[in-house]
Amino acid sequence: MRQPLEDRTITISRAKFTVDYPASTMLISSMNPCPCGFYNHPDKDCLCPPGMVQKYLSRISGPLLDRIDIHIEVTPVSFDKISEERLSEKSENIRARVEAAREVQSKRFSDEDGIHSNAMMSSRLLRKYCQPNEDGMKLLKVAMEKVGLSARAYDRILKVSRTIADLEGSETIETDHLSEAIQYRSLDRDGWGG
Repeated sequence: MRQPLEDRTITISRAKFTVDYPASTMLISSMNPCPCGFYNHPDKDCLCPPGMVQKYLSRISGPLLDRIDIHIEVTPVSFDKISEERLSEKSENIRARVEAAREVQSKRFSDEDGIHSNAMMSSRLLRKYCQPNEDGMKLLKVAMEKVGLSARAYDRILKVSRTIADLEGSETIETDHLSEAIQYRSLDRDGWGG
């Protein structure tokens, strides 16, 4: 599973030949935070014994987790939040923003063969299109050191921050784009699971 996520190809090797099949996938998955489902719950206590949460989370290997661009912890929504009558952004507006960002990416990679989105960028393209300013580099350095991010997570953060900037119509990656992208790596945090 790691190879298709990373290389976007599946390689099948036999004695006399090797075949590469295209496998550009979008992996979307979910999991409970622990076996009982209440770890980090705002109102209920986790019933799992000590060490169980970390053991449960370690069922996903680090190398596989590294290849997932965004990890978001979702806590239950209270009745008051669900029932409140506030206006949210219309789907049409969100769609227009996403389509505009995709158009920017299509133009950006028009000269690159087989690349049409930020998620597909190679290291060479990351250096070309995802260079944060000095403050952004300082923020990334702190995140790498304090959170313990891997080099692969660093690349993922740059790609996600480039996409966030595209959604906002920004030519450059700003510090707030990087901050948001770092927040989307919740399972990378040391000690998240206990």
